[in-house]
Amino acid sequence: MPLQNRADPFGALQSVSARGSLMGNRGVLHNQEKKIVRRWSTKAWVTCVLDYPGYERPVFESGAYSQLFFLDEATAFAAGHRPCGSCRHQRYREFKAQWLAANPGVVAGEKVAINAIDKVLHAERALRRGGKVTFEATTDTLPFGTFIQKDEHAYLVADSALLPWSFHGYGQPVTLPEPGTPVTVLTPASIVALFRYGFRPQVDESITS
Repeated sequence: MPLQNRADPFGALQSVSARGSLMGNRGVLHNQEKKIVRRWSTKAWVTCVLDYPGYERPVFESGAYSQLFFLDEATAFAAGHRPCGSCRHQRYREFKAQWLAANPGVVAGEKVAINAIDKVLHAERALRRGGKVTFEATTDTLPFGTFIQKDEHAYLVADSALLPWSFHGYGQPVTLPEPGTPVTVLTPASIVALFRYGFRPQVDESITS
């Protein structure tokens, strides 16, 4: 039985065999039996490379952070994760600079620490008693890379269609709703603003198949 560490666009953790293209964490979530017992233990939800030279340790090691896995970067952003400042340093720098530009005035100060951005993201992604923060918008206002909920399933907003998501990749394109049609958005609001600003998330290669 696979560990419960594959994240979906709702931010939930599931037990599936698909590994994905990114690793990440949100602190120590598991117990001695390698069972998930909490949704997070830190507000720094990050995404990491799958393999880092010179660094290797068992998954769900006792007392260490719980390794999570994501289909792609768009999925990770929808779940509420941002790039790690260590193993994905260049992407982290791009993210931070463009997030601040896309969300002017959201955090104060000339030199903004990443924990201030993490605090904003946490308010946009997680409900205290469980579940996910969502908001309403129309698909014609949503940029590429945004996830929406439709019939209890997650769909990626692509350039000219909706793509149904799964742990193994994207399905056949679905026609976008008519302009002005309200939808439930899963991707945090400040990340949607980031995508609208021009930051384009990495997506699984199945998008082109």
